[in-house]
Amino acid sequence: MANALYWAKSAKHSGGEMTIVQISPIFGVDPEYWTLAVVGSDQHHMIGDFELITRADPPDFYCRRQAAE
Repeated sequence: MANALYWAKSAKHSGGEMTIVQISPIFGVDPEYWTLAVVGSDQHHMIGDFELITRADPPDFYCRRQAAE
């Protein structure tokens, strides 16, 4: 699901450490164009570069705002 957050790991990009990534439709809304954006950076990677572990849902009290807000 686009814009969803996941705990993920990648030996290639995160040294095997778990990190939070966001499924990004920045290159297109069709799933074939989705990438993974590393939260807190401007890095985008192919979905196959990471192993998605589990969804990382923010707490109910946390409100994500878009950068333009």
